[in-house]
Amino acid sequence: MHQDIIYLRDLKIDTVIGIFDWERRVSQAVSIDLDMAVDISRAAVSDAIADTLDYKAVAKRLIAYVGACDCRLVETLAERVAGVVLSEFAVDWVRVRINKKGALRGATDVGVMIERHKGEG
Repeated sequence: MHQDIIYLRDLKIDTVIGIFDWERRVSQAVSIDLDMAVDISRAAVSDAIADTLDYKAVAKRLIAYVGACDCRLVETLAERVAGVVLSEFAVDWVRVRINKKGALRGATDVGVMIERHKGEG
């Protein structure tokens, strides 16, 4: 079995995230990068979307989920995003990187990156 990677970069989603009172009152943009391990060999032969991971469906699901999420910590959001991807899509492993741009003065990027496997609890 192949372990190929389908990736999605810089998916920008507005959500309520943060620990400070002012952050709880406004939406902020987060940027999400995903690396998702799947076997694409069937799709490479069939040329059919049904035989692969539909990254547009993943993006649409995360836009809805993250947009409605009300997390305080980026760590919590990353864990929940990984859970959605692993439980709702045919993905064996996922790396999630969430960037909360502008959260720290003097840094262009700040965030968290996690890796999770299907079946981890």
